[in-house]
Amino acid sequence: MERSDFLSLHVPLNDQTRHLVDAGVLERMKPGAILINTARGPIVDEAALVYALRNRVIAGAGLDVFEDEPTLAPGLAQLPNTVLLPHVGSATVPVRSEMARLSALNAVAIAEGRIPPHPVNHLAGA
Repeated sequence: MERSDFLSLHVPLNDQTRHLVDAGVLERMKPGAILINTARGPIVDEAALVYALRNRVIAGAGLDVFEDEPTLAPGLAQLPNTVLLPHVGSATVPVRSEMARLSALNAVAIAEGRIPPHPVNHLAGA
């Protein structure tokens, strides 16, 4: 973190990753660094992020997920050194077509009494 220009988050949200990026992590980043979170909102402590951005602890942040969606931490939307977007990375025709195809495969498997090939709960068939 001390040497990286960008810290891009790609982890699941669980007890170990909630507030994984907190004030301590932000303080260890380079002053010119950019934080990018496209994973899950609560991975970043937004109050600490707002403080870090206001006080130029880091240079900026790009977020498409938020800690308490749809509410943002006070001041986050007003900061000039942020880019805030809705979580729409999958909103392309090819990706949505593939999502529909996988859903159809699951539906057919369930109708035939089989375990779906792409279950949300992998333990369902155990």
